[in-house]
Amino acid sequence: MTELQRLLAAYDDYLAAGRACALATVVEVEGSAYRRPGARMLVTDDGQLTGAISGGCLEGDARQRARQALQQQRPTLVTYDTSDEDDPRHGLGPGCQGVVRILLEPLDFTDPDNPLELLRGFALHPEPAVLGTVVRCAAGQAVADLGQRLLLMPDGQVRGSALDNLPLTAQLRRDAAQALGQDQSLIREYPAPAGGTVRVFLEVLRPPLRLTVYGAGNDAQPLVRLAASLGWQVSVVDGRPRQAAPERFPEAAEVRVVPLAEVPALPLSADYAVLLTHNYAYDLAVLQRLLEAPTNYIGLLGPRTKAARLLEELSQEVTDAETRLQGRLYSPVGLNLGAETPEEIALSIVAEIQAVRQGRPGGMLTHTTDPIHARPTNVASPDSEEASDSKARYRHVVVTEPSCGV
Repeated sequence: MTELQRLLAAYDDYLAAGRACALATVVEVEGSAYRRPGARMLVTDDGQLTGAISGGCLEGDARQRARQALQQQRPTLVTYDTSDEDDPRHGLGPGCQGVVRILLEPLDFTDPDNPLELLRGFALHPEPAVLGTVVRCAAGQAVADLGQRLLLMPDGQVRGSALDNLPLTAQLRRDAAQALGQDQSLIREYPAPAGGTVRVFLEVLRPPLRLTVYGAGNDAQPLVRLAASLGWQVSVVDGRPRQAAPERFPEAAEVRVVPLAEVPALPLSADYAVLLTHNYAYDLAVLQRLLEAPTNYIGLLGPRTKAARLLEELSQEVTDAETRLQGRLYSPVGLNLGAETPEEIALSIVAEIQAVRQGRPGGMLTHTTDPIHARPTNVASPDSEEASDSKARYRHVVVTEPSCGV
């Protein structure tokens, strides 16, 4: 189950029980932090937590402030500075050496466009989308409210709070399209008509990874379990009815029996693929079908000699088969973890898929100087009030910024 799925399940429980709750969202990070922008946590009026916004150092204080936001019934932006080594208040200490800004919002169950309902709308459509959230606005300007949101889908549909400033909405659409195209969350500032700026976090929402496992042997079971535990949607395909039985893969979203003769008719998809069939003819047929698929990851279990033989035979049927699979075929499959058991092999495969999905090399973090996480592009103007005041504001361990009204 993904974090979003857990949040929605908890939200539905609170809705059914009539328990008031608030949403805490990491909207901006400078420097290092345990969680990145987009991390979320639900807080009930009695302090129950679902999700996480840090490794534990911020949750206690954020819990209290979220309950205050519930009492006041207005959103609040809080800045935590974990880089201040001289001020260990609030249990933060030197910690991650970063600045974290968190938006705290009471949730209105009667609002069909409250943040969780917008996220539900995204979750119901397995396509990437962009959620634009106002995280700072020009006080007194009839432009936008703190926490106001727009959900922009790839097909052009827009859902959420209607912004009064139509040019701003048009610019949001253009910037959201850019974020989707780059697969990179953005932070944008837009000028307000009467001065000041509106700051918006454009968060790229990505659907759960879809993985198709070809082969339903015993070694596929730990792979399916581990992948499903990450919230991935896993399908299992095999030609053997006794092996491809739903009861053997309760975590899978789908288990299909597809005889060898029917493999060429399998639908093409962008699903990540892992071949664990232990059947040369079946592997060959699946690889030939995947030549046409848009997926950028095909993991093949077995030695390099097997992969070389398969490519040679494929090339006899499709002359550019090797070119089509270049950069997509991973064999031997998995990261070099010294895996031996089926569970260890599953771990190495899942780790490699995660690395490919994030465009990372999969090495040890201790051996790299690159940032651990990609960071939203921040385009605050160097001479803006936001930029000139940032150092002064961030000296404080915790700064509460009131909601700006319109």
